[in-house]
Amino acid sequence: MSTLQISLAVIGAVLLALIVAYNAWTNHKNAPRRAERSDAPRQEPAFDGVAPLPDLADAQGHPPPEERDGDFAATVPDESALTFPPSSHSADRRHALDALIDAIAPLSLDHPVSGEAALAALPPTRRAGSKPFAIEGQNEASGQWEMPAPGQRYRAFQAGVQLANRTGALNEIEFSEFVAKTQTFADAVGAAPDFPDMLHEVARARELDQFASDHDAQLAFVLRARQAAWSPGYVHQNAARVGFVGGTLAGRMVLPATGEGGGAVLSLSFDTQAALSDNPEQSAMRELLLSLDVAQVHRSEQPFARLREVAAQLCESMDALLCDQNGSPLPAMAMDPIAGDLELLYDKLDGRDLSAGSPQARRVFS
Repeated sequence: MSTLQISLAVIGAVLLALIVAYNAWTNHKNAPRRAERSDAPRQEPAFDGVAPLPDLADAQGHPPPEERDGDFAATVPDESALTFPPSSHSADRRHALDALIDAIAPLSLDHPVSGEAALAALPPTRRAGSKPFAIEGQNEASGQWEMPAPGQRYRAFQAGVQLANRTGALNEIEFSEFVAKTQTFADAVGAAPDFPDMLHEVARARELDQFASDHDAQLAFVLRARQAAWSPGYVHQNAARVGFVGGTLAGRMVLPATGEGGGAVLSLSFDTQAALSDNPEQSAMRELLLSLDVAQVHRSEQPFARLREVAAQLCESMDALLCDQNGSPLPAMAMDPIAGDLELLYDKLDGRDLSAGSPQARRVFS
């Protein structure tokens, strides 16, 4: 072999090595960031209270439940299926009937009824159409209204159906279903119901629904990777460092309230398929959705201030950019007017006795 051929072979080998090294460097650079082994993410206790939310909006109109919350929506879960510890911001009886937001029918009795008999007479479902339906009994011993329980006796009952929620206002068909279910229960326990006027209650429902629609603020912001993508483990690790815990749904974390069991303050959502991947550390994500359901969180939690703080911390630790849902970067000054608008919204909710984070607000804005 000539000297020229040897030289060309050496040069070719060097070039090949450089190409391989460059490709390896490029693959490493573009690989999703992974969680550090020294601080591997743990499966935290489930603590979920709200569904993924849409962009900043004051909802108007009533599209179907699966569409009402926009492109990032998931069907809002039945609140009765969620478990919340007692909240420092809410009454002990979270689902107690309330004349402010429920149509209520008293059921009088000639003699006390046992809790066992009441439970046996309850309808199989706790909804009238899309509205929550409930029956309470007045405990003979304590005089308190409560959900029927075994071993207790009740001297009166009352049935109620919620006037409005995010699916819209109570309508005539739903009111008729409420009447039918209540009458069936009354017949079973020997009670005499006194139903409110349907047209009056439907009118109340529409007025409440209009107010709720005009004051239903749900905020969402996008955290977008500047350079390298993120793995689910990397997201969990960085989110846990600022206080997030795992939610009940894959691809979802929540920031708990600082008060005693005050529910979730913020929600952090990402690609469900990446979270459920067989090899999640190889899954690459470039966007996260950080959201706040305003009416669900008490104002004393300062949820918007915490959102801004969390967003800033995550942007710094994950090399991310805060954007609106159209992908436009949001400077810090763009957030200040939102804070002012939220204070006005809180005042209006307080004035209607639907204070953010209260049991009544959580029911209406769900």
